[in-house]
Amino acid sequence: MTQKNQSTASTKTATKNHPLANRKPKGYQKVIQQITGLFLPIIGCLTAASIIKSILILLVNFHVLSTESGLYAVFYAGSDGFFYFLPFFLALTASKQWKTDPFISLLIPVAMLYPDIVAILENNQGLSFAGLPIQPAIYHSSVIPVILAIGLLYFVEKPCDKFLPESLKGFLKPLICCVIVLPVTFLLFGPMGGWIGNLLTKIFYVLYYWNPIAAGIFMGFFIQPMVFLGAHWSIVPVCIGAIATNGFDTILPLLGGAVYGQCGACLALALIAKDKQERNISYQATLSCALGVTEPALFGVTVSKPRAMLSACIAGAVGGGIAGFAGAQCSSFAFPSFITCVAYVGPGFGMFLLSMIIAFPIAFLLTMAQKKHLT
Repeated sequence: MTQKNQSTASTKTATKNHPLANRKPKGYQKVIQQITGLFLPIIGCLTAASIIKSILILLVNFHVLSTESGLYAVFYAGSDGFFYFLPFFLALTASKQWKTDPFISLLIPVAMLYPDIVAILENNQGLSFAGLPIQPAIYHSSVIPVILAIGLLYFVEKPCDKFLPESLKGFLKPLICCVIVLPVTFLLFGPMGGWIGNLLTKIFYVLYYWNPIAAGIFMGFFIQPMVFLGAHWSIVPVCIGAIATNGFDTILPLLGGAVYGQCGACLALALIAKDKQERNISYQATLSCALGVTEPALFGVTVSKPRAMLSACIAGAVGGGIAGFAGAQCSSFAFPSFITCVAYVGPGFGMFLLSMIIAFPIAFLLTMAQKKHLT
């Protein structure tokens, strides 16, 4: 054996015998790895869409661009459209990762976002399937329903591939898959985010009437996990309804700290990352969060780092408590960020800005303090 081969063999042996080499991921770590893997191929597009959308909002707020212009319409369609049709992208990445048929996989978001279905289920109207009620749900921009559906599809495809004759598989396989997967998706997977969101919204109002600070801490902590689950859409009609009825909303101002908590955690992770790709993704997510869009951070960075996610949520809770203490309000619907802060001018505006400013260093420092656990 040559010296080079001996060196290579020695390296392989050392790697194999390394105490971490044979350590298998725990159950929840496997789940996190799988979910994160679904988003990594689209993180670049997700970030680009976030930046375009944020720039458009900024230009509109400063009256540089009109929402009626063709330029705005085209670029907003491209940026917001990516988020709207996110289930299609996830169906493709999940199909690739879990080795399901890509065309059958796409049938699921096609059904979820079919215009007639969207018109009924996203406007709080229900349907009935074989005597079973289909609950209203929001499918655009959703994550969990399509992921669960493709996961179920994987287990349905297996026996189809094994037992169906080749001469009939071409049409029987997609037929069987649709008959099984689509009803489960609409009856169970779709409404899950809404159930969680409605429950948390009810808890929020109970807390708010008891103590606005406690309500702010609660919403500030839980809003980003809600975004990941798609449960945050359930608060949208509540906020819009409050603005229409009272002229202001008290939920949205409590969420600003959570946005910049994610920003601080992502910047810390970028600075301590040893892997170049991980570092670049974290920097991209930091920029996106600074512009008010947290999806790249959640899907590409912090969800896979529970300690960093917890740090961001704690920072969000602090920010939410500050905004709740101030009784901050918003007069028009806009998710909170420094770009959209004009919608929050009014009672508690200064404290609302402070809630976002202070959340950033809290999350950054908490994440940096756990450096040895995150690298």
